[in-house]
Amino acid sequence: MIDLTTIQILIATHGLWVVAPIAVLEGPIVSVISAWLAQRGLFDLTQLILVLVLADLAGDALLYALGRWGLHLLPATWLRRVGLREGRLRLMSRKFGHQGGRILTLGKLTHVAGAAVLVAAGLARMPFAAFMLYNTLATIPKTLAFVALGYLIGHTYRLIYLWLSNASLAVLAAMAIALAAWMLRLRACK
Repeated sequence: MIDLTTIQILIATHGLWVVAPIAVLEGPIVSVISAWLAQRGLFDLTQLILVLVLADLAGDALLYALGRWGLHLLPATWLRRVGLREGRLRLMSRKFGHQGGRILTLGKLTHVAGAAVLVAAGLARMPFAAFMLYNTLATIPKTLAFVALGYLIGHTYRLIYLWLSNASLAVLAAMAIALAAWMLRLRACK
């Protein structure tokens, strides 16, 4: 995590050249801060939105590539330890074949599950064109929402970051509870 003040200074000093690489790593808050700076006249809003969307999609493509080609380089014992057995990979592949768009959209919009879902899409060998189409359809409204938030109340970016962090933790906790309940139910059925 890069310090928020450092992000703001880097963006204000170097402009769109630094927005893209930082947005790949810290997307939502970079969108908020840079939109606030655009509202103050530092950037053209249309160019900023284009850069933010492309940076988000580039990060998504990197996570997809990690799942598709990177994780297979790990020893099979490591993959099995985290539950990535051959049967589970086949099941995941079928899920992404039938519901890939829905899974990707939910992953992108929950933010917390996003990275795992993007890597899983690569692991499941979801066709890259479909992956990018669904991601683009989910990225555009998400980016526009964060840009609007930044444009309107971006001066409170520290508070917005706190909200994002707390909401992400709440979603993560809910997902952990749901997963635990599901696992307990599976054990009870055996």
